[in-house]
Amino acid sequence: MGGKRNAAGKKAASTESAAGAAAPAAAQDVAARKRLLKSALGLFNRKGYASASVREIVAAAGVSKPVLYYYFRNKEGIYLDLMREEFSRFDALLEASRGVGGSAAERIRRLCGGAYVLFREHIEVPRLMYAIYYGPPQGAPFFDFDAYHIKFQENVQELVEEGIRTGEFRKGDAGDMTWAVIGAVNVAMEMELCHPEIALGKEGLGRVLDVIFAGIAGDRGKFLRRAASRDRKKIRRGEAR
Repeated sequence: MGGKRNAAGKKAASTESAAGAAAPAAAQDVAARKRLLKSALGLFNRKGYASASVREIVAAAGVSKPVLYYYFRNKEGIYLDLMREEFSRFDALLEASRGVGGSAAERIRRLCGGAYVLFREHIEVPRLMYAIYYGPPQGAPFFDFDAYHIKFQENVQELVEEGIRTGEFRKGDAGDMTWAVIGAVNVAMEMELCHPEIALGKEGLGRVLDVIFAGIAGDRGKFLRRAASRDRKKIRRGEAR
């Protein structure tokens, strides 16, 4: 009996020890995966996708080749995961924007501002995307970038159409109005990418969007803009006291 109890105790202690070691091991696994993604992204941007080797990626991440093969199978896999993770964040942004209150202009501004911030915070991924999309083929596996551009455009156009229905925006071609908004967002993003020293920033993008909203405002939209302007003046007067 005593021997059985000792054996059971040793087994329980061994199980607890293994469980205790599992958490740090899991944390190390996550850290290794993140380092691989980061090193691959840096090398793809510096050398180009085709020129970056698995050997260089694992060396920069401080892991062995089997670790990369375990998580991503190959170089193509790590590239695709970089793209998927970025666009999963974008999908989450679109999902969060649905059902949020406010005028159509406010919701468009919030959505575009969120997309801009996401672009800026993870700018090395868009840098790689632009190189792959606009540059010469580098042997990178296909990723449907256009599907996400279309998805963003559709979300903006839905809000523009809502604004037209409610009278916030004047009657007109919703597609043309949408392109005006998308154009402003794209220019703001590309300035952040190419000339960050003179980038608009989120607030600057908001001001440019306000110019567009003023141009497409309907009667209700003009009323809302006047009311918002009065509110801003009251806030400024309160702050000055």
